[in-house]
Amino acid sequence: MSAEDLVPPVIELAAVHRTYPGPPEVTALHPTNLTVRRGDYLVVVGPSGSGKSTLLNLLGLLDRPTGGSYRLDGVDVSGLPERDRTALRGGRIGFVFQAFHLLPHRTALENVMLAQIYNGTPRSARRAAARAALSQVGLDHRTHALPTTLSGGERQRVAVARALVTAPALLLCDEPTGNLDSTTARRLLELFDSLHAAGLTIVMITHSAEVARRAQRIVTISDGMLREGGRAEPAPAGAPT
Repeated sequence: MSAEDLVPPVIELAAVHRTYPGPPEVTALHPTNLTVRRGDYLVVVGPSGSGKSTLLNLLGLLDRPTGGSYRLDGVDVSGLPERDRTALRGGRIGFVFQAFHLLPHRTALENVMLAQIYNGTPRSARRAAARAALSQVGLDHRTHALPTTLSGGERQRVAVARALVTAPALLLCDEPTGNLDSTTARRLLELFDSLHAAGLTIVMITHSAEVARRAQRIVTISDGMLREGGRAEPAPAGAPT
């Protein structure tokens, strides 16, 4: 038995599915098995309405499956009370979205510090941890800047720092390059490459062929059914990646 076999997967889905009540009843995700091990870089691709958002919401503990088992870092989270799920989400999962979701009247440092409220970080330690996270994404010189004075790429890096400040086991990204021009998107992808090289587990939803090429694994979702392999469709000429 290898050392890797002794470490539980970060994500382990067994027959997880999600159905929304009707009428008519809609199955957004058919019974799905998926294992993501520590240090994986996984991309999920699929057309609009394919079930990508449903899958991401389940992985991020923002929604509950209708059935099946979900183990996060070895913990079966399927039946946990909401309070425990919230604590796990705040401490073990980092989120990066297409929209930056930064508070406009808070500095970059303050926006990052806010992520620590829900994971039990002592107030006295929050500022230093937020500074370290901003330094990790190359923004230690913009700690006191308001989001309105930052470029799109800088705002997304603040969002990444906010996701990293809790030292998550898993980074979930939903179209993180969607609002960026191609050059800025490429720089952000290089940041994700370096985070992955440092051992971070990343699961990313994307339409971008460039993002998909960088990942270790690609899974395709269509009509709520997941399958290993596939590819992202190239973006139209001139469109951001």
